[in-house]
Amino acid sequence: MKILVCISRTPDTTAKIAFVDNNTKFATEGVQWIINPYDEWYALVKAIEIKEKDPTASIHLLHVGGSDAESIIRKALALGGDEGIRIDSNATDPYFVACQIAAVANKEKPDIILTGKETIDHNNGSLGGMIAGIMDINFIGMATKLLLENDMAVVTREIEGGEEVLESPFPLVISCQKGMAEARIPNMRGIMSARTKPLNVVPPIEAASLTTPVEFSLPPAKAGVKYIPADHPELLVKLLREEAKVI
Repeated sequence: MKILVCISRTPDTTAKIAFVDNNTKFATEGVQWIINPYDEWYALVKAIEIKEKDPTASIHLLHVGGSDAESIIRKALALGGDEGIRIDSNATDPYFVACQIAAVANKEKPDIILTGKETIDHNNGSLGGMIAGIMDINFIGMATKLLLENDMAVVTREIEGGEEVLESPFPLVISCQKGMAEARIPNMRGIMSARTKPLNVVPPIEAASLTTPVEFSLPPAKAGVKYIPADHPELLVKLLREEAKVI
């Protein structure tokens, strides 16, 4: 079983968000970067769980980004990856990124490609489906459970009002969300071994970027709190009806 796990780099949730160049670029100065939680907690840890049951399985980490992202790849290796692959491009367009991942996957020929359901910074949720479409293989999104039975993947995914269980042959792409696995932290042995695990850098292929950021904006500032005297509930009702418009 060969597993390819796609990992992306996102700002820490405590990072102060700001934009530059007329609000067309994210200001990266002073930002602490982490592995996208959906990629780490669910996709990568699920791959590790599969390998724990099948020691012959191998986990290959794939990231599209510059050399400044190698620290997060090393962390993923410390958690349990066997090999890191970095495609040397800082592009953020999801189609361009999907083309890069698909090109490497077509050479590596993994049985399963795992991604997080989305990144916590852009929330597109589009990458897994694009990869599968480019490679012309099956895709299952929003997965909460994965079992391997009789050379098939049995995947539970969320749907409106319930759950759906699907079966698929290999190869396939799965995007993972909460429920797929339990988050882990690297142990000392993993941290030490990650230093010597291979991290290969490959050039990007020629591919189109179909989207370009036009403008970023911060959410509007929260309005101040209004206090209503306890002996005037009619004022509360009026505000809820006329300003909040919830009744």
